[in-house]
Amino acid sequence: MGAQPREGRSLKQVADRSGVSYKTVKSYARSPGMAMADIGALLKLARTFDVSIEELLDFVEQ
Repeated sequence: MGAQPREGRSLKQVADRSGVSYKTVKSYARSPGMAMADIGALLKLARTFDVSIEELLDFVEQ
């Protein structure tokens, strides 16, 4: 997810909206590409941002 989520959302807002724990969202944002992603969390985040999991992972690599 990079340092900041798209559309100016805070990490807390992303966690609340997606149903993924704040701790998980924060760990993904702090170390993109380094954390082992939970498939359930990826699905929730992809749905929140209306993107595919592949697009979500591509965003992390940038």
